[in-house]
Amino acid sequence: MFSKHTTAAVIIQENEPLLLEDMNALLERLSSTGGDYEHNDMSRRTGPMEPEECANGHAHCQHLLLGSSENIPIAGGRLELGRWQRVFVLELDRGRNRSVVVQVFGA
Repeated sequence: MFSKHTTAAVIIQENEPLLLEDMNALLERLSSTGGDYEHNDMSRRTGPMEPEECANGHAHCQHLLLGSSENIPIAGGRLELGRWQRVFVLELDRGRNRSVVVQVFGA
């Protein structure tokens, strides 16, 4: 499973509300939304930008810690996840349409 975005991550983790709060707090401590990022200086940015481009340096830095993909075995037509494991697509920037690619290999 692969996220086609640099500000949306794919992870496997436990779906427990307090743990999800802890994970969010950790990401915020390591790369805060209100931090100072060179990427957010639109007057100095180079390369293509979208008309609605926003200051999202934090989201790119958080993505560095998480990644774009997960490999998940399938057996008998079912995902072979551990008892507590769940697949998450984490939005690190702002809500909008996202694309995820799922590719299945095997015999």
